Amino acid sequence: MKESIKEFGRFGFRALGWLESGFDRVLFSQSISREIPISKMVSHAKWQNYLYQLGNKEGFRILEIGSREVTGKSAARERFAKAEYIGFDYYPGPNVDVVGDAHRLSSYFKADEKFDIIFSSACFEHFAMPWLVPVEIAKLLKVGGIVFVETHFSYSAHERPWHFFQFSDMGLRVLFPSALGFECIEAGMSNPMVGRFSALADKYLRYQPISGLFCHSEYLGRKSKDVESFDWHQVALDEITLGTTYPAPTQ
Repeated sequence: MKESIKEFGRFGFRALGWLESGFDRVLFSQSISREIPISKMVSHAKWQNYLYQLGNKEGFRILEIGSREVTGKSAARERFAKAEYIGFDYYPGPNVDVVGDAHRLSSYFKADEKFDIIFSSACFEHFAMPWLVPVEIAKLLKVGGIVFVETHFSYSAHERPWHFFQFSDMGLRVLFPSALGFECIEAGMSNPMVGRFSALADKYLRYQPISGLFCHSEYLGRKSKDVESFDWHQVALDEITLGTTYPAPTQ
């Protein structure tokens, strides 16, 4: 296997495609063995249709955080045609109705404005203080309303210098705790990746395989209650970590 990894480094993955599928399976099986949850309801390929079917109804209000068309034309406004769709973004542009800072999201809307669904894709990694955004979402979401967030767990640096964080499924759960009035419907990851350290890495790491990589992480939740005042300092650690602990030493 070590020699195979060296060959990958010399010639690239495509040149030795007959090894790639096996390499892929090994690393993916290692990821699964570590009990990484795979998104089913709202994986990267499914979340849009899930939300469209759920929210495209008369009387529903939909808010998208990060709605500006950056990588291509958005279908959201058209697919939410029966509902009232509002696009929010840091910059003006196509598919943007309200321009502002997501860290102060609620300040751009009236006190009595509420939404049935608030969602965001590929934005949370660009928030300098992402723990503030769920608090703002909670202020605007109806009780019983749905929140969905997709962001990156393992991905290349992009849109720097404003690329601040990467999130696991547990990281997203922590951002939307029950103390803030949320209950998790699904949290997981999708699009497994095959990785290795490059020839530029420290010598002991060069060409070594990296398991447990996934491009996307997703969180689907429901607001179960209103919380009058919320302070992250008052949230119990065992609550947001679901009663789990950091893995104990083996020796």
